[in-house]
Amino acid sequence: MTSTSAAEPQPHLLVVWPGKRNFREYLLKSVATRYRVHLLHETEPSWEQQYLDGWTVIDDLSDQSTVEAMMAKVAEADPFDGVLCWDESWILLAARLARSFGLPGGDVEAINRCRDKHLTREALNAAGVPQPRSAAVTTVDEAVRVAAEFGYPAVVKPRALAGSLGVVKVATEAETRASFQFARDSESLIPEMPQQEASTLIEEYIDGPEISIDAAIVNGQVQVLCIARKQVGFEPHFEETGHVVDGHDPLLVDPVVLGVLSDTHAALGFRHGITHTELRLGSRGPQVIEVNARIGGDLIPYLGLRSGGPDVGLVAAAVACGQTPPTEPAAERRVAAIRYFYPPHDATVVDEVSFDSARLPAAIDRAEALAAHGDVKSPPPNGLLVGRVALAVAVAGSGAQCADALDRAEKALIVKELERR
Repeated sequence: MTSTSAAEPQPHLLVVWPGKRNFREYLLKSVATRYRVHLLHETEPSWEQQYLDGWTVIDDLSDQSTVEAMMAKVAEADPFDGVLCWDESWILLAARLARSFGLPGGDVEAINRCRDKHLTREALNAAGVPQPRSAAVTTVDEAVRVAAEFGYPAVVKPRALAGSLGVVKVATEAETRASFQFARDSESLIPEMPQQEASTLIEEYIDGPEISIDAAIVNGQVQVLCIARKQVGFEPHFEETGHVVDGHDPLLVDPVVLGVLSDTHAALGFRHGITHTELRLGSRGPQVIEVNARIGGDLIPYLGLRSGGPDVGLVAAAVACGQTPPTEPAAERRVAAIRYFYPPHDATVVDEVSFDSARLPAAIDRAEALAAHGDVKSPPPNGLLVGRVALAVAVAGSGAQCADALDRAEKALIVKELERR
């Protein structure tokens, strides 16, 4: 089914998959101020409709031929100026659509080199870009052999997931064996992901803080949009429990970090689009952990905007349409941080999640529930990524002020449980 309203004199942008409202509405809302958005989705839009010029619903977006045929009909009546996707599951589909329409962002091979972490490693290795040693393995015995060769601790990770899902730090052969199957099982949680025989990676563990960099790439030139310092917890897993974005972060102009970022994109042949690159700042200098061919998740671009950086949604839309992106930061720079909260124990049956607003400090920008009545939530490891029950965002003049505000928000969090029968 396709529904379309009256056209307006703005660029026509195809957005593939909206994402979850808590994490992506701010992007869609911003993009809709300057673009006529046509949404491609598997279900009828609800909250999204207020931002849309039109939409197309296709029950199975993995049916490439059906998707291309239906979107070609839409484009016949109203040609698209760009294709944009910020969901990891569908970035390859978006690239194929852009290529079929002859639009920017249609380099499917470059997108796939980011999507497939093993192909990323091969391309970076060939160019000498600093990164941990890595090998794709097919059996648990091979995983054990490679981990021993790299030395413990090592990392076991799925080849094509995101958000640190299924990634485990291992210190022994027994842990490697157990984590190999865990990584395999994690792949099956997202059936849209491409499947490979050697679907698990064994990698060298790099110690040190981790950062992520959202960047716009136009004609091979890399422009940094925001840098987030990642906070992780629940070891040996790498659950992303929060992020901090400082508008004055010295890494924004660090020549070594920027050099590695530029070399990474050159090695991948990525010349046009938006990327989210993760680096570890280890003892050997910045090491590339992975590259995602999309806007960062976990509200990182929102933190960038609130800290005084450019509007990443509008930048991404402009890049998708072949326009000059608005990358100038605001005059005032601040610090923005997010923290995620988890249930008190495994299999928590949620009655209600809320915040006592009277106890929230002025620095709290957003505080909202991620779990609803009847949800069953667990902290990691059983609730990796999906165990979060709430989030809070703080905006202040310093990281310490943000941390204090988030501590107070955590004390104001109320998680009511349903009685077990």
